[in-house]
Amino acid sequence: MVSAGVITASDRSSRGERADASGPALAALLARIPARPAGLRVVPDTVRDIRGALRSFLRQPAVKLILTTGGTGVTPRDVTPEATAPLIERPLPGLALAMRWGSYRHTPFALVSRALAGFHGDCLIVNLPGSPRAVEECFAILLPTFRQLFGPSPLGAPRARRGGAADDGHSRRRRRWP
Repeated sequence: MVSAGVITASDRSSRGERADASGPALAALLARIPARPAGLRVVPDTVRDIRGALRSFLRQPAVKLILTTGGTGVTPRDVTPEATAPLIERPLPGLALAMRWGSYRHTPFALVSRALAGFHGDCLIVNLPGSPRAVEECFAILLPTFRQLFGPSPLGAPRARRGGAADDGHSRRRRRWP
């Protein structure tokens, strides 16, 4: 089972002024992949704090998925994409596009989301919106992809070669893609 980190970007929740609802909701959804939570971090809406939380999870070799919630809109404090972008080595724009398009059926504000998705080494990072309802909608949209990548028979799992020898399928933790 894959390990997944969850990061909530929220000034008010990080100061204790409001309970974080989106992060725990997202962590509870991980079982549907199936994945186990590697931790939940609540950080202020700053590039430095968000990127620091991302790097903290990236240093854990077992973490193969990092989901962020919050900070993907257009206000000056919405900086999650700016924090994430330098860490993405192989972008997966289709994931963010699928979230925007699928959410648009529920709200026209979905089209102003600036969420990003992509791989850093062998770890997938995905930015999700900040409300619990939007987290559930977007997670449902991405669930088939998460299951394909991280489910019981994930892509990239070791496969037998013709001669019967197993390909170990291991890549070094933060190996750069060719």
